[in-house]
Amino acid sequence: MKIHIKNGHLIDPANGIDAKQDVYIAAGKIAGIGQAPEGFVAAKVIDASGLVVAPGFVDLSARLREPGYEYKATLESEMQAAMQGGVTSLVCPPDTDPVLDEPGLVEMLKHRAKSLNQANVYPLGALTMGLKGTALTEMAELTDAGCIGFSQADCPILDTTVMLRAMQYAKTFDYTVWLRPQDPHLGIKGVAHSGPVASRLGLSGVPVMAETIALHTILELVRVTGARVHLCRMSTSAGLELVRAAKTEGLPITCDVGAHHIHLTENDIGFFDSNARLTPPLRSQRDRDAICRGLLDGTIDAICSDHTPVDDDEKLLPFGEASPGATGLELLLSLSLRWAEDCVDQDKQPLTQAIAKITADAARIVGLPSGQLAVGSVADICLFDPAVRWTVAAKALASQGKHTPFLGYELSGQVQTTIVAGHIAFQR
Repeated sequence: MKIHIKNGHLIDPANGIDAKQDVYIAAGKIAGIGQAPEGFVAAKVIDASGLVVAPGFVDLSARLREPGYEYKATLESEMQAAMQGGVTSLVCPPDTDPVLDEPGLVEMLKHRAKSLNQANVYPLGALTMGLKGTALTEMAELTDAGCIGFSQADCPILDTTVMLRAMQYAKTFDYTVWLRPQDPHLGIKGVAHSGPVASRLGLSGVPVMAETIALHTILELVRVTGARVHLCRMSTSAGLELVRAAKTEGLPITCDVGAHHIHLTENDIGFFDSNARLTPPLRSQRDRDAICRGLLDGTIDAICSDHTPVDDDEKLLPFGEASPGATGLELLLSLSLRWAEDCVDQDKQPLTQAIAKITADAARIVGLPSGQLAVGSVADICLFDPAVRWTVAAKALASQGKHTPFLGYELSGQVQTTIVAGHIAFQR
């Protein structure tokens, strides 16, 4: 279908566009920007007056809960959530049941996702068989099946030798290893940030050094092997200082942060609010401020939703017993815009910076051609109204997981239309 998007404010950080321009789509790709291609006749015209026209968002961590956890969420519900959130490409961790450690499982997931004709799904393969941290998976076969990298999800590797071998293998074949820095012993049973709040509430803690000690190990292995590593969901000021120094040194690393950690702190646990039970835990105000600085200076490359739907049976429990996780696909845009409003200097372009963190910058980490609106690129596009204010409520969320610490918050920015490969996948 040929589509003409007119009167919209086009923001494409990858190509330095921030202006009112029309977009023309044909055969699933961007056919023209600003001026229509010769002989172009639109089958559908979308009036984007008052709307921002941006590349479809790229989410670096979204658990779809299939296979194995359909009681928490289904592929259908979470893909619909992605469309309502303007997310056209998403990376899913391998901690399904069974774990994504066999090519057949990866192929099945990609086939199921493709049949829905919605968001593009890019699975991470398991780094070790069953995520048990002992035997390496067949990374070459998993890559052929469609994996874009390899991860342990939230399962740390106990044996550093296994991690070394994994990085050596990944370096040989130019694969990216995705790791969340978490010491396998320190704070392994913790549920909250180690500090006065956890002590006052009687909750077991996860110390900052659980992140920094793991980071020291990872960075030293990167120095030795030269492997490319993406650090997932950084949460502490001390950890970000290590990442900043490593980037200055020239190590091949990137990192992201969960959208929840940009705004919330340990104090938001309140009176044992299990919606605020997250992994990694919400940290201190100092850590939150460091995350904002890290986003501004480029230490943190991207913002992800860390979408982890949890059902009522596992969430409506005492804080220490509740399963960690929160829904986030539909909040990614609004929370990114809120960061820009709160943290970005007014002499800069906060809207552009926020969109870059969830489009071009995220796509670069995965190595995707998406996240931009260049002529000839795939037409993955999100149209949203930055002025709309909406209240986060369970009934407003398409995701099967209705739990988020932002329930009741009023946020700005609402997706109006999501276009995937040139077809309209969602329209409000």
